[in-house]
Amino acid sequence: MENSHNHDEEEDPMIGKLIFDRYRLIKRLGSGSFGCIYSAEYEQKYYAIKLEEKKGDFSLLEHESYIMSHLRGPALPSVKVYGYSSTHNILVMELMGKSLEDIFEEFPEKKFSVRCVCNIGYQMVEILEYIHKRHIIHRDIKPDNFVIGLNEKRKYIYILDFGLSKKYRSSKTLKHYPVIKSKNLTGTARYASINALNGLTQSRRDDLEAIGYVLMYFLRGRLPWQGIPVKTKEERYKKIMDKKIETSPEELCRGFPQEFADFVNYTRHLQYEQDPDYYYLKNLLLKVLQYNGFTIDCYYDWDKQTIIYNRNFNDTEKNNEALTSVTTMKNFKPVHVGQMNNNLYKRQNTNNITSISNNNIRTNYYNGSTVNEASTMYQKVGNDNMNAYNSSSGNVCQIPYKPNLTSNYSRNKQSKNNAQNITNSKNEDNNKRELADGMNLRPEKEDKCCCLIF
Repeated sequence: MENSHNHDEEEDPMIGKLIFDRYRLIKRLGSGSFGCIYSAEYEQKYYAIKLEEKKGDFSLLEHESYIMSHLRGPALPSVKVYGYSSTHNILVMELMGKSLEDIFEEFPEKKFSVRCVCNIGYQMVEILEYIHKRHIIHRDIKPDNFVIGLNEKRKYIYILDFGLSKKYRSSKTLKHYPVIKSKNLTGTARYASINALNGLTQSRRDDLEAIGYVLMYFLRGRLPWQGIPVKTKEERYKKIMDKKIETSPEELCRGFPQEFADFVNYTRHLQYEQDPDYYYLKNLLLKVLQYNGFTIDCYYDWDKQTIIYNRNFNDTEKNNEALTSVTTMKNFKPVHVGQMNNNLYKRQNTNNITSISNNNIRTNYYNGSTVNEASTMYQKVGNDNMNAYNSSSGNVCQIPYKPNLTSNYSRNKQSKNNAQNITNSKNEDNNKRELADGMNLRPEKEDKCCCLIF
């Protein structure tokens, strides 16, 4: 198996190439619907790089870069830069450790202990609470999308893969976007909520219900709806949904502490717009540990060293500042590209790959507001200014203009219309295009901008 893996690496034409004239690809880590992910090295530091082939107008990777730059916080890998070449969209981010699914598959017992699962679940709920407070739902909760950190971060759980994430409510009015029925499933059927499998618009409740199924997968080693014989994808979704409906939380969690059944039962009965009680869910897991003389200490079956858990999601000044600057952009001062100070920008170009990055901007575009590392600015520019900049400095990375994440009534109304059009359309790309609904990321074609991610 190892020889085959090495052979594949030797055959991969991307190994050894430079990205943005900095990051040298050294190993292919995996692949998925988005494309491939590689580890890369620059100045003796290691990074993860996602490469997505350009197909159509909508890019899952571009969408993911916006979401991650908006959410950036203690439980997400930091984004370094997003750009593209003539053939690929490219996302450079912090390199993380193995996924929980990989660890689980390699674990001899193919099951995790109750103590281990409670430590994992507690962090998962905290992570989702952090994301949901920023008006985003993940929509693809599964063990593959949770990873452990590296080195000093190895005791903490992190969340990945925001390609399917979207905004579930207006960040201005906090009003949920309307429920749409007969939608295709977004996510992974094994862990998806019953409502998601039934074709309903997802909200916070669906992420949390999926967490319950993930925890029981770790405890049981297998879920009751795995391995159902089917002939088509539609039949598979239908049979999985039927099996989930007929499997009560008590039956699913039989042989394990009652708190796990309470967890699943609570998430199944949440209403679409109901505010989840994250404290209650975390306390269920904490109670299981306390009954056995333990607490949240980052104990894992594969790494039994414990630590004092002090991960604070609520008192993060940097994250709050980032949320204000990126989400509301109240003090935003648009600056045309033609007026930009070339000394502030470093253009990186290699193998037809172009990006713009800036490590020095602090208060230029916000009144006294510091622009944090890994933040994003989207600036609408006119053709005259762009041409003036091109004539003096060469080509720059251009992507469709993306409005900021703040919603207003007209945008909400447009989002509803877009959602209805998507539901009625027969185009095979509908699933991907639907991801932009609620995020207000559908641009006018004539609009252009520069995307700066530092």
